[in-house]
Amino acid sequence: MSKPILVVMAAGMGSRYGGLKQIDPVGPCGEAILDYSLYDARRAGFSTVVFIIKHEIEAEFKRTVGARAEQAGLEVRYAFQQLELLPEGFSVPEGRVKPWGTAHAVLSAAACIDAPFAVINADDYYGPACFRLIYDYLSTHTDGETLSWAMVGFRLKNTVCENGSVSRGVCVTDAEDHLVSVTERTRIEPHNGAIAYTEDEGKTWVELPGDSIVSMNLWGFTPSFVQAAKQGFADFLRASLPVNPLKCEYYLPSVVSAALADGRARVKVLTSPDKWYGITYREDKPALMAALEAMTQAGTYPRGLWK
Repeated sequence: MSKPILVVMAAGMGSRYGGLKQIDPVGPCGEAILDYSLYDARRAGFSTVVFIIKHEIEAEFKRTVGARAEQAGLEVRYAFQQLELLPEGFSVPEGRVKPWGTAHAVLSAAACIDAPFAVINADDYYGPACFRLIYDYLSTHTDGETLSWAMVGFRLKNTVCENGSVSRGVCVTDAEDHLVSVTERTRIEPHNGAIAYTEDEGKTWVELPGDSIVSMNLWGFTPSFVQAAKQGFADFLRASLPVNPLKCEYYLPSVVSAALADGRARVKVLTSPDKWYGITYREDKPALMAALEAMTQAGTYPRGLWK
């Protein structure tokens, strides 16, 4: 069985944050948030990382995070998410600048994926536990009669943001912790002492239990996922381009949901006890920096990750 690899989606430019947050220094010694994911992944067992980036950030990314990953002994591969990477018979709509989404990002890296793989966002701090969970799962499970995929979920209360709303995929699982469904809630935030979401611009709110399991886009797939995503992309484009040609996106959960619906896949939900940190908004940065400093002082991380 091939050793699992790590795929990092780093093509986003951080429009809400207001800068290139993938490489913004946040650690005590100038580390980027992605450095912590790479450090945690390496000590969990990963030795190969695939960075999905844009050509516009290539030089700066390779000079910073990419160079540090190589110095740490990781095998580094690069893939580029480009709008023009479309199935035969399709072309980029005039005026389209928005990427095609997370499932398209993975398709962009198809040539680099030759083993079971975990997928993460570049701009999230996930904590050490999730990398151990997903590495161990990918190392011990293969496709059988159904595709054997996994997701690391987080408790909702560990993922909310104090500086604005967040989007979260709220999960339903069965008695054996297999994923039944993921429902995307695009505006979740603290509200009247609880956590709630709204679908009508704040006119009404629906509370969510703090212990709800949510997806943070940390998935574990066998290589079969690439073919499943490829098969569904043309159908997605045919359905979505006439309706929303400039902003429609092909997401990882939509590929997973389709495979669940027709019985092709089972998705094990592994729950992390760690607190998530992110820099969705620039105001999030001080809290993240303080948390990383506290974890360094507590011995979770050395002072200077790559020294």
